Amino acid sequence: MMNIFRYEFRMYRKSILIWSLSMAAILIVFMALYPTFARDTKFVEQMLENYPEEMLKAFGMNGTLPLSTILGFLAFLFVFIQLCLAIQAANYGFSILSVEEREFTADYLISKPVSRTHILNAKFGAAFLALIITDVFLTLSTFGAIELYRDGAIYEVKYVVILLSSVIFFQLFFLSIGMAVSVLTKKIRNVLTFSLGISFGTYILNAVGAIIGGNTLKYLSPFAHFEPGYILELSKYDMKMAMISIVLTIVFLIITYILYPRRDIQSL
Repeated sequence: MMNIFRYEFRMYRKSILIWSLSMAAILIVFMALYPTFARDTKFVEQMLENYPEEMLKAFGMNGTLPLSTILGFLAFLFVFIQLCLAIQAANYGFSILSVEEREFTADYLISKPVSRTHILNAKFGAAFLALIITDVFLTLSTFGAIELYRDGAIYEVKYVVILLSSVIFFQLFFLSIGMAVSVLTKKIRNVLTFSLGISFGTYILNAVGAIIGGNTLKYLSPFAHFEPGYILELSKYDMKMAMISIVLTIVFLIITYILYPRRDIQSL
């Protein structure tokens, strides 16, 4: 099992580097704009007044954390970081089990003296470790970007820590739903299409839910379960929403572990 784990993790090394550097670049480039927003507070407020309230809500700006504050700016920016995290995790989830069938290596892997459950454990463990390492880079990049461009602004470190601690639960949702869909689907030919679809689909659900009001659509989107503005404003999770995400993640993992050992693996 350890050989499978090590092999799978080696396959993620390039991906970890690319996603970590990409998110670090987003944070540094956009946080560089913060000093301008902080200095021109009145201009920013007048500019935002010209936009429809519904549009602002769709981007997570509800007015409680102004863009002129470091946490308000981070809340706005972190939504796009979440989108990157969702795509990465979903991509791992959809490919973790389907790659063997696409590349016709399933026969070789399953012929080894190791159970499918052990194979699944090794693959899931490698993907989980890859996400953890990405999170470490993200944490360093977030605090690095804040300290580099906060321009003397005061903020509560604890609030940012709580936001960053939500990332792993957010990622696990997309990793688990990708795994569940891959065992429920006959064959996934293009992983990127599926990962982009589920990531942008749940993001749009959250945006539409914010526009029309109510929680019906938000219940279906982890972007609402771990909303950066809510966490950075109140220094806590919305536990009702967070539990929905955690329960769904557990359900998706149970589905995967029940169906994968019984799955009819396609071969040459």
